[in-house]
Amino acid sequence: MVDSGVPESVLTDEAGKPDMEKKLAAIGWGAFFAWLGLVLLMKVGSGIVLLGIGVITLGMQGVRKYYNLDLERFWLVCGAIFLAGGIWELAQLDLPFVPIVLVLLGAVLIGSAFRKKPG
Repeated sequence: MVDSGVPESVLTDEAGKPDMEKKLAAIGWGAFFAWLGLVLLMKVGSGIVLLGIGVITLGMQGVRKYYNLDLERFWLVCGAIFLAGGIWELAQLDLPFVPIVLVLLGAVLIGSAFRKKPG
């Protein structure tokens, strides 16, 4: 593991087991619910809601990278979709976002079936 400059006591629990993933998950979910509460109180549009969720999701993956933890591809994709959906909504584009994302996701999945795996 590469030294991230973070004290070992932060990265492990009392038994010396990796604990940072649990802490990051709690922080991420806490930020998510706090964001939802804030935007509900402020009564902002769905574009801002999606944008914030995307930033939180991608931000947590950035923190995982900082702590030399594996990135979670699922959450990277979800974060990118939330971010794109927020931008799409704020830009008030006339094209429907969800059908376009579904078509692109289907094309990626079909393409992955034809990709050669190394070795």
